[in-house]
Amino acid sequence: MIRKIIRIDRERCNGCGACAKACHEGAIEIINGKAALVREHFCDGLGDCLPECPTGAISFEEREAPAYDEKAVKEAQEKAFVKNQAASKHTGCPGAKSMQIQRPAAPGTGTPAPIPAQMSALRNWPVQIKLAPVSAPYFNGAKLLIAADCTAYAYASFHQDFIRNKLTLIGCPKLDQVDYSEKLTAIIQNNDIQSVTIVRMEVPCCGGLEMAAKKALQNSGKFIPWQVVTISIDGKIME
Repeated sequence: MIRKIIRIDRERCNGCGACAKACHEGAIEIINGKAALVREHFCDGLGDCLPECPTGAISFEEREAPAYDEKAVKEAQEKAFVKNQAASKHTGCPGAKSMQIQRPAAPGTGTPAPIPAQMSALRNWPVQIKLAPVSAPYFNGAKLLIAADCTAYAYASFHQDFIRNKLTLIGCPKLDQVDYSEKLTAIIQNNDIQSVTIVRMEVPCCGGLEMAAKKALQNSGKFIPWQVVTISIDGKIME
């Protein structure tokens, strides 16, 4: 088919690799010190790589090329993520190693399947705000849950009603005696967070978590939908 696709001028290319990093689809690689379009069916023709090139070696052209294969791109991205996770070295406490937890998808939908009551819906590790990385692949496009430690113990269906389909961060401002707002601000600023749900207990000390999350949202400079849910000591959602 005839379609718009990028063209790389090898004479002008200095091999810096900025275009390859900017190409989220993985269509570009550096070969023998020069950028090359190695997977034409991975190039969506949007040109995220163009503004990153310092020498102007990348341009658009219309020519015969394979159609953009979104399915193949997603499969390659998933394989690359798994490979990077396995290759990444972690020093320090094993419990602080960042990892994504895969959950089964509903057949034919590509979205997480309903979680049975007895199955965990947790999708990330670590969950403690103090231990969480500022940037991780699983944060991008995620709905973020910021919850007080005690909420999962007080509210019986916490996994089903709150953790499911969200990335989870937990903390207790009274026990940690820290201001979480700086860490939460960095997480929101450095990732494509779609929404924020704050779940706290009715007790006054939980107000510190709510205030930190609200401060982080404000300091991030982003407009992100958010909500606060308060759980009573006897395990009910308070209106």
